[in-house]
Amino acid sequence: MKTTKSFSIGFWLKKTAIKSDGQIPIYARIRVDGVGADISIKRTTLESHWCSESSRLNPRVKGAQSINMYLDDVYADLMDCHRQLYSEGRPITSQKIKLRYLGKDKTFEKLSDIIRYHKEVEAPKLSQGTLKNYGATEKYLKRFIEHQYKTSDIQLQFIDYLFIVDFENYLRTCKPLRSSQPLNNNGVMKHMERFQKLINIAVKFGCFNANPFNLYGLKYDDYDSAFLEIKELNKLKTVKLKESGLLLVRDLFLFSCYTGLTYTEVELLKKGDIVEGVDGDLWIDIKRKKTKTTVKVPLLPQANEILERYSHYPNQVNQNRLLPVISNQKVNKYLKTIAVSAGINKHLTFHVARHTFATTITLLNDVPFETVSKLLGHTKLSTTQKYARVIEKKISKDMGKLKDVLSREEVKQIIKRSEVVCLRIV
Repeated sequence: MKTTKSFSIGFWLKKTAIKSDGQIPIYARIRVDGVGADISIKRTTLESHWCSESSRLNPRVKGAQSINMYLDDVYADLMDCHRQLYSEGRPITSQKIKLRYLGKDKTFEKLSDIIRYHKEVEAPKLSQGTLKNYGATEKYLKRFIEHQYKTSDIQLQFIDYLFIVDFENYLRTCKPLRSSQPLNNNGVMKHMERFQKLINIAVKFGCFNANPFNLYGLKYDDYDSAFLEIKELNKLKTVKLKESGLLLVRDLFLFSCYTGLTYTEVELLKKGDIVEGVDGDLWIDIKRKKTKTTVKVPLLPQANEILERYSHYPNQVNQNRLLPVISNQKVNKYLKTIAVSAGINKHLTFHVARHTFATTITLLNDVPFETVSKLLGHTKLSTTQKYARVIEKKISKDMGKLKDVLSREEVKQIIKRSEVVCLRIV
């Protein structure tokens, strides 16, 4: 049934999906250059009625003629999809033919088509913060194309490995969108990662014979996320602040330090999210906005104290939200002022509070690593590994205790030996 050396269409029975009455679904398989794509044609038959040589039903079987004619129509339609793609000059893949047959393919010719599709289909699933980052990546891509190719857009067929490498090099040397935020290596990699996700959309729709990112690897630098140690946390708590905005931001930050919640999770926290836990105490019970995983965190006294301070705030107008959260940008601006006032020589952002919870509040107080991972709402333990650096501090702390114990034992032994010597003299 092969029409060319690199293109074929066949029909087969999916025996792994056999029904209780013995009926087996019939599938069409498209192959282009050895790569296959399967389509359910919404027909079934018994294995005994199927002729593997002709990939059709045995013509002697009752009702076989109708199904065989339908298979012929499917075959003709798939051949027509191949012809259409060929005449349009588009890359021909098994997936592209399948999508054309199902009526699900999109006409993506330029990079702007992919960006437009992403905004229409994928953007509603993303948070505002993530969406803003995609906007920055799109601006860098547009600047690069104008700089490199002297045009405002580019055909997808010209996006290859060289294009990717050139874009990375451009990001490392170009003027940043904001002069106050120059691109470091990890910043460049984040833009490359988002660009890769855009290209992956085009790959899924069969716009490339091979993914141009196949030979490209993202290389992030390891870094330690900032967190407050107990002395710094105490400085933050006790520093005298006069402005109401600064006092509010300190409370919001400290609440995150003792709960591990992100800015968005604190912002959306409502009365109904505080429940009675298995131990009879109050717990926070929410779903992470990013991963949709359930997070249950015992409400520590320090965090509960802050909620009680704003017990008058929840009402129907603000949807019973527990804390009066202001914009993330303003929060981070106020945190800089607070850090200076408290004499904390670290770049404070709201995310530092979450890291503080993971390190100073939990891990360094002997909370097991697996428990911390659950409290943070991580779906993989490996995501929590970045906090493993505090284990060194914990080792130092534990070894300090051991040194004290050993020192006391040595003193005891010296005293005992002295007592023995004194007895002998007497």
